[in-house]
Amino acid sequence: MDLDTLRQERRKWLTWKNIRPFQEAIAALPTYDRVSVELGDVVDIQIADLSEEDAAAIEQTAKQMKPWRKGPFRINDLFIDSEWQSQIKYNLLEPHFDLKGKIVGDIGCNNGYYLFRMLSQKPEKLIGFDPSAIYYSQFQFLDHFIKSGIVYELLGVEHVEFYEHTFDTLFCLGVLYHRSDPVAMLKSLFKGLNKGGELILDTFMIEGEEEMCLTPRERYSKIPNIYFVPTVKALENWCLRAGFSSVEVLEIKKTDLNEQRKTEWIDTQSLEDFLDPDDPEKTVEGYPAPKRVYIKALRV
Repeated sequence: MDLDTLRQERRKWLTWKNIRPFQEAIAALPTYDRVSVELGDVVDIQIADLSEEDAAAIEQTAKQMKPWRKGPFRINDLFIDSEWQSQIKYNLLEPHFDLKGKIVGDIGCNNGYYLFRMLSQKPEKLIGFDPSAIYYSQFQFLDHFIKSGIVYELLGVEHVEFYEHTFDTLFCLGVLYHRSDPVAMLKSLFKGLNKGGELILDTFMIEGEEEMCLTPRERYSKIPNIYFVPTVKALENWCLRAGFSSVEVLEIKKTDLNEQRKTEWIDTQSLEDFLDPDDPEKTVEGYPAPKRVYIKALRV
């Protein structure tokens, strides 16, 4: 696969009429020399001596790029209150990985929140994959100030096995249920890992001891492109069929209204709109309410 040609084609996405204004606004931002960054639950960017005019331009640019799904972020007094309280997932997972000196990839990285958090562990290289021009623009906006050195590719999970190098650790959070062939996706991730490498993944799940999965006819929790929601045992079997030697369940967690909720930074519906108003244990379609399983799969 010729990734360089694909990259050139996808760079053209940044000239689309709905994306070009983001790119122009980012290009117009001044360069700031005195910037401090705190990589805690809130990725906090503080610019010294920021003028009111520049602060207003930054706020306008950020609001122009809605919806902000992952975060939160702060730029001086501007708080970007994302739909997802992504620190909950990151803090759940962080005790289970050590990225120091490793080559790390985040598949479906959105605006880079998790990648920015990973900087604190001092990996050798961080690479994000996400074929979304909006999320890429959000990352560019944030990284204009952070200057992280993170590489962001407008590529998807299907390109990982053809990438220029392999990875020590791959994260794939909230992607698997969007793929119509989950085992093929897991095989691609397996091929993208070095021997001894690890995959950290989360996906929707259903309860049950059987090796089976839910296959929504149309939508699940109002999301149209959800194909399979497995039991934990079915997910383990998918990983083993893809070549992984072992699967460790790190956590099982129900998604609640603290972790995912509507804010002024999305202007769309959120979890409260996706659940049955008479029975929050079910989606509006009548399926079990969203619950996620977090795993670590190893390639020996």
